[in-house]
Amino acid sequence: MAHNHSHDDHHHGHSHAPTSFGRSFLIAASLNSVFIVAEIIYGIKANSLALLADAGHNFSDVIGLLLAWGAWWLSKRAPTPYYTYGLRSTSIMAALINAVMLLVAIGGIAWEALQRFSAYEAVAGDIVMWVAGLGILINGFTAWMFSKGQEDLNIRAAFLHLASDAVISVGVVIAGFIMARTGWLWLDPTVSLAISAVIIWGTWGLLRDSVNLALHAVPTGVEFAKVKDYLAGLPNVKEVHDLHIWGMSTTEVALSAHLLIPDQHPGDEFLEKLTETLHDDYGIEHATIQIEIGNGKHRCALAPDDKV
Repeated sequence: MAHNHSHDDHHHGHSHAPTSFGRSFLIAASLNSVFIVAEIIYGIKANSLALLADAGHNFSDVIGLLLAWGAWWLSKRAPTPYYTYGLRSTSIMAALINAVMLLVAIGGIAWEALQRFSAYEAVAGDIVMWVAGLGILINGFTAWMFSKGQEDLNIRAAFLHLASDAVISVGVVIAGFIMARTGWLWLDPTVSLAISAVIIWGTWGLLRDSVNLALHAVPTGVEFAKVKDYLAGLPNVKEVHDLHIWGMSTTEVALSAHLLIPDQHPGDEFLEKLTETLHDDYGIEHATIQIEIGNGKHRCALAPDDKV
């Protein structure tokens, strides 16, 4: 017998992008998109790789905002006979594509920055300073919009991304100010490489996590051994096998398992308590449990654990 439990059945504060933040996502993504265009235009005009690199970083955060927003919206789409889990996994695909594209783009910026160390080019420091100053205002304001709701992981991630953008823009302002007054042109490629390193550090984690989710690895924050120990310790459970834990999306975790309980089925109350505990204590929002009586005549074809 199987029992399904979805996030919609119980509400325990695990919502990842509540409706009230829809407007904040829209404003933040729109303002940062306009600012990215400005950074590209004035980065080319000022001949500043620092501004272009910062534009790449802001682009990554806009994509991150859209992914968080899109993941929430797509999670509401009803399953179909063809897409039986709905479209939850599209957030994993988008994260993977985004990570690859960003690494390629930053690789080009870093290569150009290295070339400039051997032949410095004039940079309009004042333009760099004023454009980056605008970035401080935009990213500071949009970060403030997400300052409430830190208990939600997606909201917290959006806040940290935008706040870090504001800090990086402060660094670009300082570099522009120094270049305008000293003529130290080496600062532009140096800041470009520093920003590129920050983007690569963040993007590498995104790439790693999205690849792992695409391969149905156990999501970060869920401990497989502890979940198995919990299931094995339930009353009258003699064996746990065919246990799988994977990400249905970048925010939802699913589980399926077979429990061997000899002699009799434990009933719906047992299953309800089990799935509630998996949700509340282990962050697993969609659990499917199969109960097996195990009378010795019909051994499960998926036992032991090395069977898949």
